Amino acid sequence: MSEKEKMMAGHLYQPYDQELYHEREICKRMLYEYNRYTPVQKEEKDILLKKLMNCKGELCIEPPFYCQYGYHITVGLNFYSDVNLTILDQGLVEIGDHVVFGPHVQIYTASYPFHEGQRMQGLEYTRPVKIYDHVWIGGNVTILPGVKINQGAIIGAGSVVTHDIPPYVIATGNPCRVLRSITKEDLHRQW
Repeated sequence: MSEKEKMMAGHLYQPYDQELYHEREICKRMLYEYNRYTPVQKEEKDILLKKLMNCKGELCIEPPFYCQYGYHITVGLNFYSDVNLTILDQGLVEIGDHVVFGPHVQIYTASYPFHEGQRMQGLEYTRPVKIYDHVWIGGNVTILPGVKINQGAIIGAGSVVTHDIPPYVIATGNPCRVLRSITKEDLHRQW
């Protein structure tokens, strides 16, 4: 099994493998180009994002944007992210339709073993992250490996999401906890 296959299967793998290093370098070059486009070069930015990631429709990611591989990221329809989105996509990241991210959102799929000997060898493993449709992620949110954020959830600014979030709730904090369900009364409420 190659290091890339181990990475995708969630097994311990060596990220400094030549194939993986080469793929990260390609991604870095594409992101360097993307982050240097002027605001009026929207078409060029869109084409580059669609080469980098699996995009189902229109999306807008305000630069700068950073990721590791790009092709492990799937984005649904009508996605918007404010500035400084970072997705460490060693594992799969699925983002649903009509999802909005505030500034400085970070999604991590890689983690490290507990045993120091394995960490000293540079080994790591991955867990996928899934964000369902109609989710709103506030600014400065960190989403850890293996997390699912279910349909219609809202994650408050500054949260660290360490576990799955149920549908149609407002959750916030470090660690992120459910505050309450979203109700019909919220139709008339603003932050």
